[in-house]
Amino acid sequence: MPTFHVITLFPELVSLYCGTSIIGRGQTAQRIDVKTYNPRDFCQDKYKKVDDTPYGGGAGMVMKPEPIYAAFESIKRSQNSPVILTSPRGRPFNQKEAEQLSANEDITIICGRYEGVDERVLAIVTDEISMGDFILTGGELAALIIVDAVGRLVPGVLGKSSSLSEESFVDGIFEAPQYTKPPIFKDMEVPEVLRSGDHRAIANWRRREGLRLTLERRPDLIKTATLTKEDKIYIEQLRAQQHES
Repeated sequence: MPTFHVITLFPELVSLYCGTSIIGRGQTAQRIDVKTYNPRDFCQDKYKKVDDTPYGGGAGMVMKPEPIYAAFESIKRSQNSPVILTSPRGRPFNQKEAEQLSANEDITIICGRYEGVDERVLAIVTDEISMGDFILTGGELAALIIVDAVGRLVPGVLGKSSSLSEESFVDGIFEAPQYTKPPIFKDMEVPEVLRSGDHRAIANWRRREGLRLTLERRPDLIKTATLTKEDKIYIEQLRAQQHES
């Protein structure tokens, strides 16, 4: 059973989210497990001090290395399993990264806080991962994104495996728009092709709509997407239409 080990000063934040919805059901079904470790519990001083002022001066506080190391060393983990530090300077997280991580028996995630962690913590880290070009107050939200994105890929967690194959980013493009009942709402009608029962036509429409949305909103993804000859022809048609307009 894949296990996520999350080192965090706020374990209740992680436990609350991971006890609900799909990740919660995955834990109940014993498909995945999420464990938390609070560095404060491993402090040796009576004040349970986990941070201190930075050498060289500067604003804010830095997380001390000793409590993090002690928390890490208490974890029963697989040898050579990933140890991730959530950090704004890390490599951007994406679906491909989630798929690679899902093959591991366990993953350790260290959540940064304050002005960051002592640089010496990187000696136990195998990778730094960022959620984007912005700053969060702590690494817990980033850790939860990793747990959610990776956990749902574990067999038996999501439910229908077909759902995974039809999602955005699986082959590098966005998922097509989705509709449900009623067929007409506030004069907005569900595309006729989706109500036709013609599975080939529906699949073709969804593919083209996914390509259209990707080209409009994230054209950078087109460069690395897995495209068929027909996809490339359709994209050129879309680009021609954009140029004309």
